[in-house]
Amino acid sequence: MVTLNRIYTKTGDDGTTALGSGERRPKYDLRIAAYGTVDETNAAIGVVRLHTKDAPALDAMLGRIQNDLFDLGADLAVPEREGKAERLRVVASQVERLERDIDALNDKLAPLTSFVLPGGTPAAAYLHVARTICRRAERVMVKLAARPGETVGSAGIQYMNRLSDFLFVASRAANQNGGGDVLWVPGQNR
Repeated sequence: MVTLNRIYTKTGDDGTTALGSGERRPKYDLRIAAYGTVDETNAAIGVVRLHTKDAPALDAMLGRIQNDLFDLGADLAVPEREGKAERLRVVASQVERLERDIDALNDKLAPLTSFVLPGGTPAAAYLHVARTICRRAERVMVKLAARPGETVGSAGIQYMNRLSDFLFVASRAANQNGGGDVLWVPGQNR
């Protein structure tokens, strides 16, 4: 359980922030950018959910994802170190649940005949915004994982990769199962 009695601490006034391990890093640090971008993804999904009350199954999926994204933020905020007790980590079963959700949504979709432009219903448009933020979070996580001395759990990277797929499929589901998709017409404006 997390207890927050005071929201401001003034400890970040010097341009640093604390990881979950207590270690302080500059606010521009790549690890901070990674979990900050995961948080941005979560906030975008919160906006999506303003438009999914008439789709309770999708809304429930998005609610579970928001909780998973907090797990991922906690995972990224405490770097894995040898000899240290394990903290909260994203695990394979969370990735597998996303895959099942993708399959369940995708089974109802009309086949694609072109690339899809972001748009359609408000939920679909915001799902595309969340998808692009998710892809950025994934890129930052992969860059962090490539740095010497830094670790990022493979399940966390897989989760974000799968989440962007989920958000794409969910956008089509929110567009009348693909019937309201806005399709790209190559060279239309030449």
